[in-house]
Amino acid sequence: MKNKTKVVLVALAGFLVFSGFQEKAAENDLIRAKATLQQIFSLYNSGHHHLLNETYPYKQDNKASYLAGDDILTGRRVAYLWPTSGVFSGVNALLKTTSKKQYRQLLETNVLPGLQQYYDSVRKPACYQSYIVSAGKSDRFYDDNVWLALDFCESYMLTKKPEYLKKSIETWQFVLSGWDEQLDGGIYWCEQKKHSKNTCSNAPASVLAFSLFEATNDSAYFNWGIRIYNWTKANLQDSTDYLYFDNKNLSGKIGHAKYTYNSGQMLQAAAMIYKLTGKKAYLEDAQHIARSAVNYFTEEFTTAEGKRIRLFKNTGNWFNAILFRGYTEFYRLDGNAEYIGIFRDNMDQLWNHIRDKNGLFSKDWKGQKDDPYKWLLDQASLVEIWGTLAEMK
Repeated sequence: MKNKTKVVLVALAGFLVFSGFQEKAAENDLIRAKATLQQIFSLYNSGHHHLLNETYPYKQDNKASYLAGDDILTGRRVAYLWPTSGVFSGVNALLKTTSKKQYRQLLETNVLPGLQQYYDSVRKPACYQSYIVSAGKSDRFYDDNVWLALDFCESYMLTKKPEYLKKSIETWQFVLSGWDEQLDGGIYWCEQKKHSKNTCSNAPASVLAFSLFEATNDSAYFNWGIRIYNWTKANLQDSTDYLYFDNKNLSGKIGHAKYTYNSGQMLQAAAMIYKLTGKKAYLEDAQHIARSAVNYFTEEFTTAEGKRIRLFKNTGNWFNAILFRGYTEFYRLDGNAEYIGIFRDNMDQLWNHIRDKNGLFSKDWKGQKDDPYKWLLDQASLVEIWGTLAEMK
């Protein structure tokens, strides 16, 4: 009996030590998220209309390379929609973790008024265009709008403000307008340049559909979520490793590039379907993607402190943040902290060795290359990761 009691006490002591470690780690994550968000609003402020700059320091001739065509804007410019929307995600993550009124107010008085400058109500369905409407018409991307609709849905779930759900549904209507029967379905990448159907517009659209189903209990969203998921898996999954290619053009040619966020959104979608249906096939889909993504996108690395970790290769801060959404959803199913631990190791590496004198971060997580102009989205995405990690006590 004494031996059994001793074993129980040792186990309890170990649990308490681990719990204390988790609490301390979450506290540090929250500090880091807040500090990075503060630097964003301090350093990237454009000085008018709640808009932000694309980089810090500001670079006059900085050309965006992520558009469907050439960046032809001239003169004093603010950030494009995509990096601006990343700030929305970061503030949402802090609101979810802390439930503090200050982040709700930040959304209402700063983030959303800024995003409204990109809102195009003239072309129908209404949505957000890639640059501020005061500069004229610009391309409207289906994936840009999916990310915003996901954030509006998240804001609704956190605040229950009906206007956020309304905005998410409205934006969903634009996203769905990008679906047609070319290639037997699928959503295009860009409304003005319908050349390809991409994982980055379809996988998160599936996640959005399931999110709206959870918010409304309307089965039409669930059905669309399944339909989009099935199309994406059939057309864009690499059957050799379960990960996802970038796109399929209208002639059927596959763009074979693999990015963390594409597989991350299919991981999240699979986990959501399993949660909603209990069907084991979707759990297996999630398990395959989760394991394969770590094997493919990370490599062994020894930190300056001598700790051996799995470090993400140079695949993009925001891309990794979207992958983390998938692992977060998966973690909530099985409670296995292995993958979360990999992200926490990476984020410790960033904070300890990649942060510059201004509290900003580069894309190279090894620390071998420094970005002289720090991109807004690279900072905002880390706020999201740290804010979410802080929830995982």
